[in-house]
Amino acid sequence: MFFPVYHFLWTSALLPLLPFAPLVKHRHLGKRLASGIPPTACEGRPVWIHALSVGEVISAIPLIREIRERRPDLEVVLTVTTRQGLEIAEKELQAEVKELLVMPLDFWLFTARISNHIRPRVFVIIETDLWPGIIHYLNKKGIKTVLVNGRISPRTFTSYKKYNLFTREIFKHIDKCLMQTQIDTHRLREVGIDSSKVRTVGNIKFDRDWVPMDQQQRNHLLELLHISPEDWVLAAGSIHEGEGEILLDIFKKLQGLFPRLRLVLAPRKLEHSPDLLKRCREKGLSSVLRTELQANHRTYDVVIINTMGELARLYGVAKLSFVGGSLVPVGGHNLLEPASFGIPVIFGPHVHNFLLMSEQLIETGGGKKVRNAQELFHVFRDLLANQEKLSRMGENAKAFVEMNRGAIGKVMEVLKSYL
Repeated sequence: MFFPVYHFLWTSALLPLLPFAPLVKHRHLGKRLASGIPPTACEGRPVWIHALSVGEVISAIPLIREIRERRPDLEVVLTVTTRQGLEIAEKELQAEVKELLVMPLDFWLFTARISNHIRPRVFVIIETDLWPGIIHYLNKKGIKTVLVNGRISPRTFTSYKKYNLFTREIFKHIDKCLMQTQIDTHRLREVGIDSSKVRTVGNIKFDRDWVPMDQQQRNHLLELLHISPEDWVLAAGSIHEGEGEILLDIFKKLQGLFPRLRLVLAPRKLEHSPDLLKRCREKGLSSVLRTELQANHRTYDVVIINTMGELARLYGVAKLSFVGGSLVPVGGHNLLEPASFGIPVIFGPHVHNFLLMSEQLIETGGGKKVRNAQELFHVFRDLLANQEKLSRMGENAKAFVEMNRGAIGKVMEVLKSYL
């Protein structure tokens, strides 16, 4: 009963609007209305991998490369939902996939169109983006769906329990669920998902090829940011509304104690960059947007990153990092990027999206959780004042990344029967 109702709702919402689809000028929205799907079918039977946005695309990178290395005879088609995710995929994976497409809305007409174009041997969903319609359609065609790097946040878990009948109906058509942690596995089993199809394999993000940064590369990147190699950099990434103001106030106090400290600030949403620039200047901090750095030698207190795809490497020039979405109740973001460079990782109390990772990072001595702005200031101040402690914490962070690698092998062991 679930799927007829689901398809009826999509039909009621979209069918009256379809005649106006050719008039849509927004490029990404047009693609979500299936305008970018070629009319002919793919040759062969590719592996179809779907990633929602930036974080999921980053998770997909090691998986796609591992599939291509083990089975060079197989093609991979990657679909992405968001514009930001598409930009990262174009930069990182364009040469490694047969096609890179925008996932259309889960309307039965679009579902049939993209499925009949790709004709996959298996459909692999990365982390979270479950579309009932497409999963059901593929299942009827005899094509299996595998969830890889599955993650169930507390909010999602609450929804799954509330709509338990619908949840079980959707997961009935997913063949295997390969989860990041035992917590995620337990949550799926608790809502009634068949335990035989749910398995904990770890987080494939750990298996990404982390490219180290030598001193020459570091100095070149610092030069691009107009920061002296002798300066100390605090890198704050994936910053949400409500966090920027806190970090700027803390940075201003820290700079009174450490005059050579500089802040590299990367908002989660690029459209927040102008507002952050305005707030910097209101606080008397010399500041600039990354795209407005000119070919001069002026040094700024704050550089605001308003470009896509640079944050991961920017952590490599920092002495200290803060990962956002954690001082406000968002759930946190990827803690591995700064840790992989051997940088101490500081984050707020709201890290439920990366709960086990944050706990393990703390246990190994590479990260620290703070409860509020006051604690954040004290942690920053104490680490900057104690370089030996800061270096040791950074070494622990890097060791944490290395010792957790290996999930990709477990995923491939399951996937090989589908490939």
